[in-house]
Amino acid sequence: MLKVALFDEEHEKDLEEGLNIFLADLSEGQVQDIKYSVAVTTDDEGDQLYCFSALIIYREN
Repeated sequence: MLKVALFDEEHEKDLEEGLNIFLADLSEGQVQDIKYSVAVTTDDEGDQLYCFSALIIYREN
């Protein structure tokens, strides 16, 4: 059965850390695909806000 895991962080290093922790529990053959996205916007004060996200598609054993 295929499953997905979603990750969403404000900093790219936090996303990287979360993904690596999750992937450490999977075998190499379980990972089917990884999708990555970055979005940016500004708040009312003009500060940039980032959203780093990833979707891991994996096969459950």
